[in-house]
Amino acid sequence: MNLLPDVDRILLGPGPSLTAPRVMRAMAAPTVSHLDPLMIRLLDDVRARLLRTFRAPEGSFALAVSGTGTSGMETAVANLVKDGTRALVVVSGYFGDRLAQMCERYGATVKRLDVEWGKACDPDALRQALKAAPADIVAMVHAETSTGVVNPVREMAAIAREQGALTIVDAVTSFGGVPLDVGAWGIDACYSCTQKCLGGPSGLAPVVFSPNALAKRVKCRSFYFDLSLLEDYWLRRKYHHTMSSTLVYAIDEALAIVEEEGLDARWARHERNHRALVASLAELGLSLLPAEQDRLWTLNTVRVPSGIDEAAVRVHLLDEFNIEIGAGLGPLAGKIWRVGLMGASSSPRLIVLLRGALESALARQNFQRHRVPA
Repeated sequence: MNLLPDVDRILLGPGPSLTAPRVMRAMAAPTVSHLDPLMIRLLDDVRARLLRTFRAPEGSFALAVSGTGTSGMETAVANLVKDGTRALVVVSGYFGDRLAQMCERYGATVKRLDVEWGKACDPDALRQALKAAPADIVAMVHAETSTGVVNPVREMAAIAREQGALTIVDAVTSFGGVPLDVGAWGIDACYSCTQKCLGGPSGLAPVVFSPNALAKRVKCRSFYFDLSLLEDYWLRRKYHHTMSSTLVYAIDEALAIVEEEGLDARWARHERNHRALVASLAELGLSLLPAEQDRLWTLNTVRVPSGIDEAAVRVHLLDEFNIEIGAGLGPLAGKIWRVGLMGASSSPRLIVLLRGALESALARQNFQRHRVPA
């Protein structure tokens, strides 16, 4: 029995997003080994493209770790955190909590700055927390996938730098879709994934370390995520693990598409389509969870109206329209839908399709719509 899909899913959830057609074609190229001369040239190209896309400062080291975004998180933590490291972690959602857990697993003494789910961190709260309890590392999520909130990382990183702390930034749902500038913002370590705003399949995690972070790395407990061993592979061509050439083709092509579009134009496209979605939802009587100034362009958290079976809506969209959207996590379970407009999924055509599908799903539950302010 063949269980492979024969129809393209319209992926409008929190990830993965749609894989760009050019990326799909690139993955059909013949497989080569992880130390093939062509593979080495591709790794060099990926490394250069990542440095440009992260807008990393000179002397930074960028690579793509084999694994999902969580492997990028672990790579950053494993190489900067040791027993006794004082870590202040901003927790404004599910993935901030995961970052705190990861730091604890690597021996850090973790202080959490808890922020209400659905709201952005107040930079002054971070400043006060650091004054009360100085930290060696400040870890934060730029784009919180569980709440649809973008945190003011530029200001937060500056505050951490004033206090002499290294910064670790989760850019899983922002890299390639929301303004991010590792160099100008003074970020020390930043990680993401390939299956969201880059428009590739899951399986690789872009990571970048600034010169400051490289100078302050610690002895890594993990073999797989040891930055020194990964440098040996990426820079000195020594065997570390059998990296997938197919996934390298994918990220190289995805990054080429990003550069051809241009980061500023790409960010503008994601903002434009986000605003079009918000206006379209308002016509249906639907609103977003975060305040306008805190909203993430790439991941939209839509409030479930009172009396609506949110799971039934998702099932209707999938069964009748082949559209996937996401459910809420943690305290937001059952209260929101998570709609991703990322990479190849950030398209006016798909917004129109989603609006019609949602209207159909809500009508089935006799929802009486009242237009709300966008």
